[in-house]
Amino acid sequence: MGLFSFRQELAMDLGTANTIIMKDGKIVLDEPSVVAFDLRTNEVLAIGHEAREMYEKAHAYIRTVRPLRDGVIADFNAAEQMIRGMVKMLNKKSHRLFTPSLRMVVSIPSGSTQVEIRAVHDSSEHAGGRDVYMLFEPMAAAIGIGVDVLAPQGNMIVDIGGGTTEVAVISYGGIATKQSIRTAGDEFTNDIMKYMRQKHNVRIGERTAEQIKIRVGAAVKDLENPPEDFVVCGADQMDTLPRQIPVSSAEIAGCLDESIVKIEAAILKTLEETPPELYGDVMENGINLTGGGALLRGLDRRLTDRFGIQFIVPEDPLHAVAKGTGVALKNLDTFNFLIR
Repeated sequence: MGLFSFRQELAMDLGTANTIIMKDGKIVLDEPSVVAFDLRTNEVLAIGHEAREMYEKAHAYIRTVRPLRDGVIADFNAAEQMIRGMVKMLNKKSHRLFTPSLRMVVSIPSGSTQVEIRAVHDSSEHAGGRDVYMLFEPMAAAIGIGVDVLAPQGNMIVDIGGGTTEVAVISYGGIATKQSIRTAGDEFTNDIMKYMRQKHNVRIGERTAEQIKIRVGAAVKDLENPPEDFVVCGADQMDTLPRQIPVSSAEIAGCLDESIVKIEAAILKTLEETPPELYGDVMENGINLTGGGALLRGLDRRLTDRFGIQFIVPEDPLHAVAKGTGVALKNLDTFNFLIR
Protein backbone atom coordinates (compact mmCIF):
# COMPACT_ATOMS: atom_id res chain seq x y z
CA MET A 1 0.00 0.00 0.00
CA GLY A 2 2.99 2.33 0.63
CA LEU A 3 3.58 2.53 -3.13
CA PHE A 4 0.08 3.85 -3.81
CA SER A 5 -0.87 5.85 -0.66
CA PHE A 6 -2.31 9.21 -1.68
CA ARG A 7 -1.27 11.19 1.41
CA GLN A 8 1.93 11.33 3.36
CA GLU A 9 2.12 12.84 6.85
CA LEU A 10 5.44 14.40 7.91
CA ALA A 11 6.57 16.38 10.95
CA MET A 12 9.50 18.71 10.32
CA ASP A 13 11.88 20.49 12.66
CA LEU A 14 13.13 23.10 10.21
CA GLY A 15 16.28 24.15 12.03
CA THR A 16 19.04 26.64 11.31
CA ALA A 17 21.71 23.94 11.65
CA ASN A 18 19.80 20.71 10.95
CA THR A 19 16.44 19.69 9.53
CA ILE A 20 14.82 16.64 11.07
CA ILE A 21 11.80 14.88 9.58
CA MET A 22 9.63 12.44 11.48
CA LYS A 23 7.14 9.95 10.08
CA ASP A 24 4.97 7.53 12.05
CA GLY A 25 6.67 8.63 15.27
CA LYS A 26 10.19 7.86 14.02
CA ILE A 27 13.03 10.06 12.80
CA VAL A 28 13.40 9.18 9.12
CA LEU A 29 15.72 12.01 8.07
CA ASP A 30 18.29 14.12 9.94
CA GLU A 31 20.33 16.29 7.60
CA PRO A 32 22.25 19.59 7.83
CA SER A 33 20.21 22.55 6.57
CA VAL A 34 22.49 23.23 3.63
CA VAL A 35 21.90 23.36 -0.14
CA ALA A 36 24.56 23.45 -2.88
CA PHE A 37 23.83 25.08 -6.27
CA ASP A 38 25.70 24.96 -9.58
CA LEU A 39 26.08 28.65 -10.48
CA ARG A 40 26.35 27.84 -14.20
CA THR A 41 22.97 26.11 -14.43
CA ASN A 42 21.38 27.22 -11.11
CA GLU A 43 20.51 23.56 -10.48
CA VAL A 44 20.66 21.91 -7.07
CA LEU A 45 23.82 19.83 -6.76
CA ALA A 46 23.42 18.48 -3.27
CA ILE A 47 21.33 18.75 -0.11
CA GLY A 48 22.07 17.90 3.49
CA HIS A 49 25.24 16.02 4.43
CA GLU A 50 26.63 16.06 0.88
CA ALA A 51 26.12 19.83 0.61
CA ARG A 52 27.60 20.27 4.10
CA GLU A 53 30.80 18.60 2.89
CA MET A 54 31.02 21.27 0.17
CA TYR A 55 30.38 24.13 2.63
CA GLU A 56 33.40 26.50 2.76
CA LYS A 57 35.33 24.07 0.51
CA ALA A 58 33.74 24.44 -2.93
CA HIS A 59 35.16 26.13 -6.04
CA ALA A 60 33.87 29.27 -7.72
CA TYR A 61 31.07 27.53 -9.65
CA ILE A 62 29.46 25.97 -6.58
CA ARG A 63 27.44 28.07 -4.12
CA THR A 64 26.55 26.52 -0.79
CA VAL A 65 23.64 28.11 1.07
CA ARG A 66 22.23 27.80 4.56
CA PRO A 67 18.62 28.83 3.85
CA LEU A 68 17.82 29.61 7.49
CA ARG A 69 19.50 32.24 9.61
CA ASP A 70 18.60 33.03 13.20
CA GLY A 71 15.85 30.42 13.07
CA VAL A 72 13.97 31.95 10.13
CA ILE A 73 14.10 31.64 6.36
CA ALA A 74 16.73 33.96 4.89
CA ASP A 75 16.69 32.52 1.35
CA PHE A 76 13.17 31.62 0.21
CA ASN A 77 14.19 29.76 -2.97
CA ALA A 78 16.92 27.74 -1.26
CA ALA A 79 14.55 26.79 1.59
CA GLU A 80 11.94 25.57 -0.88
CA GLN A 81 14.53 23.56 -2.81
CA MET A 82 15.88 22.07 0.42
CA ILE A 83 12.46 20.97 1.71
CA ARG A 84 11.52 19.60 -1.71
CA GLY A 85 14.82 17.70 -1.96
CA MET A 86 14.49 16.19 1.49
CA VAL A 87 10.96 14.98 0.77
CA LYS A 88 12.31 13.39 -2.42
CA MET A 89 14.97 11.61 -0.36
CA LEU A 90 12.22 10.04 1.73
CA ASN A 91 10.24 8.96 -1.32
CA LYS A 92 13.33 7.31 -2.79
CA LYS A 93 13.92 5.43 0.46
CA SER A 94 10.32 4.19 0.50
CA HIS A 95 10.36 3.38 -3.25
CA ARG A 96 7.18 5.32 -3.98
CA LEU A 97 5.94 5.39 -7.57
CA PHE A 98 4.81 9.03 -7.31
CA THR A 99 4.93 11.96 -4.88
CA PRO A 100 1.88 11.83 -2.59
CA SER A 101 -0.02 14.77 -1.15
CA LEU A 102 1.68 16.04 2.00
CA ARG A 103 0.21 16.92 5.37
CA MET A 104 2.93 18.67 7.37
CA VAL A 105 3.54 20.12 10.82
CA VAL A 106 6.57 22.44 10.87
CA SER A 107 8.18 23.97 13.97
CA ILE A 108 8.99 27.71 14.02
CA PRO A 109 10.57 30.14 16.54
CA SER A 110 8.08 31.65 18.97
CA GLY A 111 9.31 35.13 18.09
CA SER A 112 8.54 34.75 14.37
CA THR A 113 6.81 37.68 12.68
CA GLN A 114 3.77 37.18 10.46
CA VAL A 115 6.03 37.63 7.42
CA GLU A 116 8.42 34.94 8.68
CA ILE A 117 5.54 32.56 9.48
CA ARG A 118 4.18 33.14 5.99
CA ALA A 119 7.59 32.38 4.47
CA VAL A 120 7.71 28.98 6.21
CA HIS A 121 4.13 28.22 5.18
CA ASP A 122 4.70 29.19 1.55
CA SER A 123 8.00 27.30 1.30
CA SER A 124 6.31 24.17 2.67
CA GLU A 125 3.38 24.55 0.26
CA HIS A 126 5.64 25.08 -2.75
CA ALA A 127 7.61 21.98 -1.76
CA GLY A 128 4.43 19.90 -1.99
CA GLY A 129 2.62 20.49 1.29
CA ARG A 130 -1.15 20.51 0.78
CA ASP A 131 -2.13 20.83 4.43
CA VAL A 132 0.47 22.76 6.45
CA TYR A 133 0.36 23.41 10.21
CA MET A 134 2.97 25.24 12.26
CA LEU A 135 3.99 24.90 15.89
CA PHE A 136 6.11 27.14 18.09
CA GLU A 137 9.40 25.50 19.03
CA PRO A 138 9.19 25.76 22.85
CA MET A 139 5.74 24.15 22.72
CA ALA A 140 7.11 21.39 20.48
CA ALA A 141 10.10 20.88 22.83
CA ALA A 142 7.78 20.58 25.84
CA ILE A 143 5.62 17.99 24.06
CA GLY A 144 8.75 16.15 22.91
CA ILE A 145 10.06 15.61 26.44
CA GLY A 146 6.70 14.39 27.72
CA VAL A 147 5.24 17.52 29.35
CA ASP A 148 1.43 17.61 29.46
CA VAL A 149 1.08 21.01 27.78
CA LEU A 150 -2.72 21.00 28.19
CA ALA A 151 -2.52 20.68 32.00
CA PRO A 152 -3.33 23.68 34.24
CA GLN A 153 0.26 23.83 35.46
CA GLY A 154 3.23 25.99 34.57
CA ASN A 155 6.21 24.35 32.85
CA MET A 156 9.24 26.30 31.67
CA ILE A 157 11.32 25.40 28.64
CA VAL A 158 14.67 26.84 27.53
CA ASP A 159 15.32 25.56 24.01
CA ILE A 160 18.79 26.53 22.70
CA GLY A 161 18.87 25.74 19.00
CA GLY A 162 21.19 26.77 16.20
CA GLY A 163 19.73 30.18 15.42
CA THR A 164 17.52 31.10 18.38
CA THR A 165 17.09 30.47 22.07
CA GLU A 166 13.43 30.07 23.00
CA VAL A 167 12.39 30.63 26.60
CA ALA A 168 8.74 30.02 27.46
CA VAL A 169 6.37 29.19 30.31
CA ILE A 170 3.59 26.90 29.09
CA SER A 171 0.20 26.25 30.69
CA TYR A 172 -3.28 25.18 29.48
CA GLY A 173 -2.00 24.56 25.94
CA GLY A 174 -0.68 28.10 25.55
CA ILE A 175 2.46 30.15 26.10
CA ALA A 176 1.99 32.42 29.12
CA THR A 177 5.30 34.31 28.84
CA LYS A 178 8.14 33.98 26.37
CA GLN A 179 11.37 35.41 25.04
CA SER A 180 12.99 34.56 21.72
CA ILE A 181 16.54 35.79 21.19
CA ARG A 182 18.94 35.28 18.32
CA THR A 183 21.77 34.10 20.53
CA ALA A 184 22.26 30.35 20.28
CA GLY A 185 24.51 27.71 18.72
CA ASP A 186 25.53 29.79 15.70
CA GLU A 187 26.51 32.66 17.98
CA PHE A 188 28.62 30.26 20.05
CA THR A 189 30.38 29.20 16.84
CA ASN A 190 31.04 32.82 15.88
CA ASP A 191 32.39 33.50 19.39
CA ILE A 192 34.90 30.66 18.99
CA MET A 193 36.03 31.88 15.55
CA LYS A 194 36.52 35.40 16.92
CA TYR A 195 38.38 34.09 19.98
CA MET A 196 40.81 32.05 17.88
CA ARG A 197 41.57 35.10 15.72
CA GLN A 198 42.08 37.48 18.63
CA LYS A 199 43.74 35.21 21.20
CA HIS A 200 45.74 32.80 19.06
CA ASN A 201 46.01 34.82 15.83
CA VAL A 202 44.67 31.84 13.85
CA ARG A 203 41.93 31.86 11.22
CA ILE A 204 39.43 28.99 11.32
CA GLY A 205 36.15 28.35 9.52
CA GLU A 206 32.67 27.50 10.81
CA ARG A 207 33.19 23.77 10.55
CA THR A 208 36.33 23.81 12.68
CA ALA A 209 34.68 26.12 15.24
CA GLU A 210 31.75 23.69 15.38
CA GLN A 211 34.17 20.84 16.09
CA ILE A 212 35.77 22.84 18.90
CA LYS A 213 32.32 23.50 20.38
CA ILE A 214 31.41 19.80 20.30
CA ARG A 215 34.75 18.50 21.57
CA VAL A 216 35.59 21.02 24.33
CA GLY A 217 32.60 23.37 24.55
CA ALA A 218 31.68 24.31 28.12
CA ALA A 219 29.70 26.89 30.09
CA VAL A 220 31.87 26.80 33.24
CA LYS A 221 35.64 26.73 33.65
CA ASP A 222 35.72 24.30 36.59
CA LEU A 223 34.29 21.14 35.06
CA GLU A 224 34.47 18.02 37.22
CA ASN A 225 35.60 15.84 34.31
CA PRO A 226 36.98 18.19 31.63
CA PRO A 227 37.59 16.74 28.16
CA GLU A 228 41.08 16.53 26.72
CA ASP A 229 42.35 19.61 24.94
CA PHE A 230 41.40 19.77 21.27
CA VAL A 231 44.23 20.53 18.84
CA VAL A 232 43.16 23.14 16.29
CA CYS A 233 44.93 23.37 12.94
CA GLY A 234 44.75 26.74 11.21
CA ALA A 235 46.63 29.43 9.31
CA ASP A 236 48.54 32.14 11.17
CA GLN A 237 47.08 35.54 10.28
CA MET A 238 50.53 37.15 10.06
CA ASP A 239 52.49 34.77 7.81
CA THR A 240 49.74 32.26 6.76
CA LEU A 241 51.96 29.39 7.94
CA PRO A 242 50.18 26.42 9.54
CA ARG A 243 49.84 26.33 13.31
CA GLN A 244 48.57 23.76 15.79
CA ILE A 245 46.95 25.18 18.94
CA PRO A 246 45.69 23.04 21.85
CA VAL A 247 42.41 24.51 23.15
CA SER A 248 40.92 23.66 26.55
CA SER A 249 37.32 23.63 27.78
CA ALA A 250 38.18 26.40 30.27
CA GLU A 251 39.26 28.65 27.38
CA ILE A 252 36.03 28.01 25.47
CA ALA A 253 33.94 28.60 28.60
CA GLY A 254 35.55 32.03 28.86
CA CYS A 255 34.94 32.93 25.22
CA LEU A 256 31.27 31.81 25.37
CA ASP A 257 30.53 33.67 28.60
CA GLU A 258 29.15 36.83 26.96
CA SER A 259 26.61 34.89 24.88
CA ILE A 260 25.53 32.73 27.82
CA VAL A 261 24.95 35.91 29.85
CA LYS A 262 22.49 37.02 27.13
CA ILE A 263 20.62 33.73 27.48
CA GLU A 264 20.56 34.21 31.26
CA ALA A 265 19.06 37.68 30.74
CA ALA A 266 16.28 36.20 28.56
CA ILE A 267 15.52 33.59 31.24
CA LEU A 268 15.43 36.27 33.93
CA LYS A 269 13.08 38.48 31.90
CA THR A 270 10.73 35.54 31.30
CA LEU A 271 10.68 34.73 35.02
CA GLU A 272 10.00 38.38 35.86
CA GLU A 273 6.94 38.35 33.57
CA THR A 274 5.62 35.00 34.84
CA PRO A 275 2.45 35.23 37.01
CA PRO A 276 3.05 34.23 40.66
CA GLU A 277 1.09 30.96 40.58
CA LEU A 278 2.88 29.77 37.45
CA TYR A 279 6.19 30.88 38.97
CA GLY A 280 5.48 28.58 41.91
CA ASP A 281 4.90 25.69 39.50
CA VAL A 282 8.18 26.42 37.73
CA MET A 283 10.08 26.39 41.04
CA GLU A 284 8.50 23.05 41.92
CA ASN A 285 8.89 21.40 38.51
CA GLY A 286 12.28 22.85 37.55
CA ILE A 287 13.23 24.26 34.14
CA ASN A 288 13.85 21.97 31.16
CA LEU A 289 16.86 22.59 28.90
CA THR A 290 16.47 21.33 25.34
CA GLY A 291 18.13 21.81 21.95
CA GLY A 292 21.76 21.30 20.97
CA GLY A 293 22.87 24.04 23.38
CA ALA A 294 21.64 21.93 26.31
CA LEU A 295 24.58 19.60 25.62
CA LEU A 296 27.08 22.35 26.48
CA ARG A 297 29.09 20.99 29.41
CA GLY A 298 28.19 22.50 32.76
CA LEU A 299 25.38 24.71 31.44
CA ASP A 300 22.70 23.14 33.63
CA ARG A 301 24.89 23.59 36.73
CA ARG A 302 25.69 27.20 35.86
CA LEU A 303 22.03 28.11 35.36
CA THR A 304 20.91 26.24 38.50
CA ASP A 305 23.48 28.19 40.55
CA ARG A 306 22.49 31.45 38.87
CA PHE A 307 18.72 31.23 39.42
CA GLY A 308 18.29 28.88 42.36
CA ILE A 309 15.88 26.73 40.32
CA GLN A 310 16.78 23.22 39.17
CA PHE A 311 17.63 23.08 35.44
CA ILE A 312 17.02 19.64 33.96
CA VAL A 313 18.53 18.19 30.78
CA PRO A 314 16.12 15.47 29.56
CA GLU A 315 17.11 12.42 27.59
CA ASP A 316 17.92 13.30 23.96
CA PRO A 317 17.45 17.10 24.21
CA LEU A 318 18.72 17.51 20.64
CA HIS A 319 15.61 15.89 19.14
CA ALA A 320 13.00 17.22 21.59
CA VAL A 321 11.48 19.70 19.10
CA ALA A 322 11.34 17.10 16.32
CA LYS A 323 9.69 14.52 18.57
CA GLY A 324 7.15 17.06 19.81
CA THR A 325 6.32 18.06 16.25
CA GLY A 326 5.73 14.38 15.49
CA VAL A 327 3.34 14.05 18.44
CA ALA A 328 1.49 17.19 17.30
CA LEU A 329 1.02 15.63 13.86
CA LYS A 330 -0.90 12.76 15.50
CA ASN A 331 -3.02 15.16 17.58
CA LEU A 332 -4.11 17.79 15.06
CA ASP A 333 -7.66 17.74 16.42
CA THR A 334 -6.59 17.90 20.08
CA PHE A 335 -3.96 20.64 19.87
CA ASN A 336 -5.84 23.82 19.05
CA PHE A 337 -2.66 25.88 19.40
CA LEU A 338 -1.39 24.73 16.01
CA ILE A 339 -1.11 27.52 13.42
CA ARG A 340 -2.68 27.13 9.99
